[in-house]
Amino acid sequence: MRVNLRKFIIFFGCFILLWVVVSFSSSYVPVYKSRNSVTELEVEIDRLESKMQSQLSDTYDLLQKVKTHLKKTEEKLSESEESAVNKVDIIQNTRQPLLPILVIACDRVTVKRCLDNLVKFRPNKDIFPIIVSQDCGHNETYKVIKSYTDSDPSITVVRQPDLSEIPLPRQKVKFKGYYKIARHYRFALNHVFVEMDHEAVIIVEDDLDISPDFFEYFLGTYPLLFQDPSIWCISAWNDNGKKALIDLSRPELLHRTDFFPGLGWLLRKDTWLQLEPKWPEAFFDDWLRNPENTDGRACIRPEISRTYSFGKVGVSKGLFFDMHLRYMQLNMEFVEFTKLNLTYLIKDTYDKTLTSLVYSLPEMSAEEAMSGSGTEPAVRVSYSTAKTYQRAAKKLGLMDDFRSGIPRTAYRGIVSCFIKDRRVYLAPSYTWTKYDPSWG
Repeated sequence: MRVNLRKFIIFFGCFILLWVVVSFSSSYVPVYKSRNSVTELEVEIDRLESKMQSQLSDTYDLLQKVKTHLKKTEEKLSESEESAVNKVDIIQNTRQPLLPILVIACDRVTVKRCLDNLVKFRPNKDIFPIIVSQDCGHNETYKVIKSYTDSDPSITVVRQPDLSEIPLPRQKVKFKGYYKIARHYRFALNHVFVEMDHEAVIIVEDDLDISPDFFEYFLGTYPLLFQDPSIWCISAWNDNGKKALIDLSRPELLHRTDFFPGLGWLLRKDTWLQLEPKWPEAFFDDWLRNPENTDGRACIRPEISRTYSFGKVGVSKGLFFDMHLRYMQLNMEFVEFTKLNLTYLIKDTYDKTLTSLVYSLPEMSAEEAMSGSGTEPAVRVSYSTAKTYQRAAKKLGLMDDFRSGIPRTAYRGIVSCFIKDRRVYLAPSYTWTKYDPSWG
């Protein structure tokens, strides 16, 4: 269409010039009868020259207008083509995505339990190929993994080649496991995104059980990563997902969170390429909880977790498992997330709705909320400092720690839970603008 318009302009310009020449020729009538014929001829030529210049000026103006119109038309065509390409890209990446599962393994032969569940609930081998990345060089674990890869070509294994000891100062030696984990994650994610060139990946560790709708959950939420640039990850985990703190009647309910949950999470390639150059040497999960490292973006988490950790033995020596993980509730009801409208999670809509709702609710103390007093379906418990937050969180049965000043599961400083058939929001009593890194 652009070529045709250019041809039209050239043709139109030639036509105007031809018309001017013909007009000039037809208007010229030589006059020789008068003594002053030469003078009259010169006057006539001047008149025709002036007329031609005027016509040429009008023609030039007309051509400029046509050029301007052509430019605007081309810009609109370019925008339309770009929009069409973007729409096709979104459709290709959201309606029929390829979402490999990256299993992070080390020296636990119980990886079999993890793989069994992935295979059991996986709805499609082509959409969800499984890639196991093994660190530690543990042969018994490798044999278990190979028993799957040998019988199923949709399951593959790669081994971390760098098994060297990481030199650490004496005071950090006790944390060497965390350094090796960060190194392994960097290798595994580079393998999936750079070497295999996948556009996205779902990351699970070798000690996770999954819910029956685990794959459906990620298929349904994956489009949010394209629709809302303020979302950088989708997590299957609720850090406050104990049975007494969640609404079991709402397995479809999802939330935004500023606190990276981990434990089964979806990441896009473009985000990894932003993170990889500054990837930390250790404690990568807490590093991801610092807003400075994720550009202040958020994750999506479920009301009811889609993963459950059975790994009591690990770098945390089982302490975190005994105090917290073992009490988590795994969702067992299948939710068709691909058929749900999840636009309520888009930042502008979610922020306005959450803020107006929370600060319109009646206020209670944590003690009153725990006693079940009142008939309100939802209430607000306020805090003003780190200490008042921790005091209220402990009373409500929530995890009370901070990372980079962010409480677990918090979004814009608000922590949501469900206690004794009532939604409870632990919210700042002040106008929230950002987190205070000195908290915790």
